[in-house]
Amino acid sequence: MDSPLWVYLLGLVAMGVYGSRILIQWYLSEKHHRVESPGIYWVLSSLGAVLLYVYGWLRKDLSIIVGESLGYYVYMWNISILGLYKKVPRIVIFLQAIFPLVILALIIQDLPSFVQTFLKNEYVPMGLLLFGIAGQVTYEIRSIYQLVYSYRRHESVLPLGHWVLAVIGSVMIITYGLIRHDWVLAIGQFSIFFSIRNLMICLSSRKVAAPAEQENV
Repeated sequence: MDSPLWVYLLGLVAMGVYGSRILIQWYLSEKHHRVESPGIYWVLSSLGAVLLYVYGWLRKDLSIIVGESLGYYVYMWNISILGLYKKVPRIVIFLQAIFPLVILALIIQDLPSFVQTFLKNEYVPMGLLLFGIAGQVTYEIRSIYQLVYSYRRHESVLPLGHWVLAVIGSVMIITYGLIRHDWVLAIGQFSIFFSIRNLMICLSSRKVAAPAEQENV
């Protein structure tokens, strides 16, 4: 589907925000020789999600909207557990919290139009749409995995499984983007290289930790 240039530029900005978070996270992880979960990573994740919500709506792409919905509140939880909301006005937190609900309300108020535009899109066959949704779900389910993992430890952590799901999801999203000729989605997944690097750091950390644990037994 052809879209105005400004829509693609918005998508690039969204992907740029997402890309900057992984660059910062990767730099800190390399610096400390372990996978880090800095606050700025989650702040940029939240901002990027809002922008991608809008981009997905403008592109009439249900897969993007579904994908962002899965990780949105996980980003907020991580921001909260890191104590970053303490100095943020409550109105800002409130607006951030209801944003996905506003999108949902827009969908519900004109459901027939939504079905026609998003589910019967001649440019996106149902099979391709389902594949795109599967890719987004795989990519974003990592956030739910990260939430459960971190909740049990009462701290914000980016575990091995998070990066495994990120790599698999990225491959699927890149494939979907190329088939749909959405170069913003395809290029935006350049973060797959950093996900692979974080995966390697996690595995390396486990190898180092294993002998140490045996010595303490």
